[in-house]
Amino acid sequence: MDMLLFDSQQTLVRMIISAFVVYFCIVLFHKISGKRSTSQLNNFDWVVTVMIGSIGASTIILKSVPLVEGLASIITLLVLQYLVTKYSAISPEFANTILSEPRVVFYQGQFLPEAMRKERLTRQEIECAMRSEGIHDYEEVAAIIFESDAKLTVVPKRSDANRLDEDGDIKPSDTLKPLL
Repeated sequence: MDMLLFDSQQTLVRMIISAFVVYFCIVLFHKISGKRSTSQLNNFDWVVTVMIGSIGASTIILKSVPLVEGLASIITLLVLQYLVTKYSAISPEFANTILSEPRVVFYQGQFLPEAMRKERLTRQEIECAMRSEGIHDYEEVAAIIFESDAKLTVVPKRSDANRLDEDGDIKPSDTLKPLL
């Protein structure tokens, strides 16, 4: 009960200095490692971010985790993230193992229940994505895609002028063709 509000001045000073150093280093390391480490997160990036937060907090609060060891762990995670994402960019097979595939959950006016069930999405979540894009009618939507970063992308239907080729046939969608 003695340490409920205050342990010691030395502990407080250590935590303040550790917090400053860890904060500064995490910001610096993320700046060096690039946008990928702070962009919209896919599952892999999210796990790394949570681990970095946990290590940072442990380094600040726990006396048993020295500052250099905590920072070395954070650098190791960022280097691993860099290497994995670099290899993912050159190896589609490896990327498919690490990243989730986008999935069409609404197509040409129809909800796709099997895809929604696999992604654990509700109709309300899909409709929310439509409203967020200012779309209030199913007929205005070509497709809705659940992306690798867990965002719902609404692909609006193209106007007739943009949908048809010179012969009057419907042009294929460049963004949907690989997903269907």
